Amino acid sequence: MSTDSTASVSTHVLDTSVGRPARGVPVRLAARAGCEDDWRALGGSATDADGRCKDLPEPPEGTTHVRLDFEVERYFEQDPATTAQRAEARQDAPANRDGETFFPEVAVTFAVRPGEHYHVPLLLNPFGYSVYRGS
Repeated sequence: MSTDSTASVSTHVLDTSVGRPARGVPVRLAARAGCEDDWRALGGSATDADGRCKDLPEPPEGTTHVRLDFEVERYFEQDPATTAQRAEARQDAPANRDGETFFPEVAVTFAVRPGEHYHVPLLLNPFGYSVYRGS
C-alpha cells in the first residue's frame, strides 16, 4: 500500500482476442521525479493466471511519472492454446498470420501523485491495445 509520500501501482492484462486473462506477460516498472529526469528501473514481475501483477515495486518518494513496460510479444509466442484459438478466430483475416504481433512491446507512461493508487489495465490483442486508469 502507498503512504502519503508515495503512490502505488498495479496492473492486469486481458487478451481480448480470446476473452481471457493474459498469463505470463513480463512487466517492468520505472519511475522518474520530473519530465527532465532519467527513468529509474525499479523492477518487475509477470502476470499470474488471472492476468495480474500483484508484486510490482512501490515508486520511491518524489515520483511524478511512472512507466509500465509490457513485453507482449513473448506472451503471444509462449501460449500455444491461445495461439490456436486466435488462429481459428482469424480464419477470415488472411493478413493476420499465426504468431504475428504488431506491437512487440507496450510502454504506458502516466503521472502520479503521492498517496494515490493507480491501477492501469492493458487490454491486448496481436494488432492493438488499449489502456485506462482503473480502480
